[in-house]
Amino acid sequence: MAKHDLHFTRNIGIMAHIDAGKTTTSERILFYTGKTHKIGETHDGSATMDWMAQEQERGITITSAATTCFWNYQNKQYKINLIDTPGHVDFTAEVERSLRVLDGAVATYCAVGGVEPQSETVWRQADKYNVPRIGYVNKMDRSGANYYDVVKQMKEVLGANPVSLCCPIGAEENFKGLVDLVKMKAIFWHDETMGADYDIEDIPADMVDECNEWRDKLLESAAEFDEALMEKYFEDPSTITEEEILAAIRKGTLALQCVPMLCGSSFKNKGVQTMLDYVCALLPSPVDTENIVGTNPDTEEEEDRKPSETEPTSALAFKIATDPYVGRLVFFRVYSGVVAAGSYVYNPRSGKKERVSRLFQMHSNKQNPVEEIAAGDIGSGVGFKDIRTGDTLCDEEHPIVLESMTFPDTVISIAVEPKSQADIAKLDNGLAKLAEEDPTFTVRTDEQSGQTVISGMGELHLDIIIDRLKREFKVECNQGKPQVNYKEAITREVNLREVYKKQSGGRGKFADIIVNIGPKDEDYTEGDLQFINEVKGGNVPKEFIPSVQKGFEDCLKAGVLGGFPVTGIKVTLIDGSFHPVDSDQLSFELAARNAFKNACPKAGPCLMEPIMKVEVVTPEENMGDVIGDLNKRRGMVQGREEARSGARIVKAMVPLAEMFGYVTALRTITSGRATSSMEYDHHEPVSSSIAKTILEECNGRADLV
Repeated sequence: MAKHDLHFTRNIGIMAHIDAGKTTTSERILFYTGKTHKIGETHDGSATMDWMAQEQERGITITSAATTCFWNYQNKQYKINLIDTPGHVDFTAEVERSLRVLDGAVATYCAVGGVEPQSETVWRQADKYNVPRIGYVNKMDRSGANYYDVVKQMKEVLGANPVSLCCPIGAEENFKGLVDLVKMKAIFWHDETMGADYDIEDIPADMVDECNEWRDKLLESAAEFDEALMEKYFEDPSTITEEEILAAIRKGTLALQCVPMLCGSSFKNKGVQTMLDYVCALLPSPVDTENIVGTNPDTEEEEDRKPSETEPTSALAFKIATDPYVGRLVFFRVYSGVVAAGSYVYNPRSGKKERVSRLFQMHSNKQNPVEEIAAGDIGSGVGFKDIRTGDTLCDEEHPIVLESMTFPDTVISIAVEPKSQADIAKLDNGLAKLAEEDPTFTVRTDEQSGQTVISGMGELHLDIIIDRLKREFKVECNQGKPQVNYKEAITREVNLREVYKKQSGGRGKFADIIVNIGPKDEDYTEGDLQFINEVKGGNVPKEFIPSVQKGFEDCLKAGVLGGFPVTGIKVTLIDGSFHPVDSDQLSFELAARNAFKNACPKAGPCLMEPIMKVEVVTPEENMGDVIGDLNKRRGMVQGREEARSGARIVKAMVPLAEMFGYVTALRTITSGRATSSMEYDHHEPVSSSIAKTILEECNGRADLV
């Protein structure tokens, strides 16, 4: 591999709501950059980036796929590492981990649907990792398409500052091309060459006034990011050059102060090349992003690494996939230094060195072998023994731990068992591999029933897991009814003294603690246990304090009501005493466990259920039925809005327990004309009558509610 100047590298992702055209856009990028010679389509299952059988059958993206392609812009060759991410909320982890390692993103919108619920979710994820983005309004050829409306929604719904770089020429079936407001030229694509050729012409006469108005808005926005440009803008806007506009807009984009907007119709092969040009012109290269900051595991102090090959190696493993041919494939982004095939890297989490046997540049599910992956690049490797999503790979002499990713808790579970006893080992192996790949998928054994319980982000998520077990691991499963992942919490504060004593000849056990146990503070976000040590004068020696905390932490796995995980507890260790001979760490840990078990029943324990944020787009005449049905499901309707083309949007918060099979019910109510989307929002307490029913079903402690 020839060394590539990092200034001309772009690590980008395509992110959007379901069906905004992410994969179709990725396919056009591959075609125009010469990576593929035939355009693949999602609707007939031939898309390169949707390579899984389940993706091809369902026409949705499930796993993020990576590829590398090259694009010529202004006589320079740019290297684009592209990740196509899923839109469905059940696969939100794929978006999360991709955005963590990308430098920029293309936020794609449907020109008819506009800013949809999952568009908001991915937007928040991009904000979390400070990812600069450009907006691309796709599907301009569809009936009801309105570019300017989507730009307006981005301001109102996302609070973004969209800066339009183009004006569409026509819309719906008359969409012909666009006017580039930076160059002030019209671009028309040729249908007969699949949009590979296009003409650059003067702006159509009937659009000159409109384009001048939008050009002025563009100049005004650009002037905000550059003082010299501001002066020019007030003196004589006609002297401002293309380069000056792009430099100013790029500055605003990198500072996350504006979002350049473009439009097109990927399916009709219009607008993708312009979008690629502006990806190169406006999105950051690895050199533009700030030095990556991490923690030195030995000194606990912050250190940073420059995006340079001469720095000590640091890389972040963001995805693990099981490939039938090469085995365990680890995707990683190199932030500094070089990872070479056959070399060793150090994993600070496990404290072990790992050998990188082979390295690949990915093209969807195909691997192209390479000798090394250098700073600023994304690639994959095999040979790692003990690695997890979010692990840092670094130089043993210069260890560093980079910020990992956080993933949401699972909300739904089902019990599974193999159809034949002979498949038990195959099932365990398959589930372990899938759980390693997907941080939002967990497997546990239910202690009471001995069943294997799998948990995920939604019904579709678990459906795909069961399907993958069948196809990839050849295991047929029986599955139970979906179960909601409840949690437990306490509502009152309890003060308690717990003495743990055991005498059995020889050295005994002794621990004495006085604690306050209650709900955690509202502003505390570090985890489920807020532990405060207020012991004065060494009444409980310092070395035993972590054991008290560990005892309480271990108890959070199973509460006193139904054995569900416990959330939001504050424990204040006030005082205690110890015995100079009999006290040890285990005694204090056991005292903490007993304190938890004895305090929780007195602290007003309550059951918490997951509440989903639901949005239904329905024809006006069905709105009453839709709202009535949501009310029956214990839903709280939070608002109604007018959507385009006479439809209405109903927003509601509904308990997940009431939402199983909702899509089918909604189709029945509205004769298949309504659509819905749902994502987890929060857990909230269940009323005591419903809690009693749930706990009786779970053989829980209904008497405590």
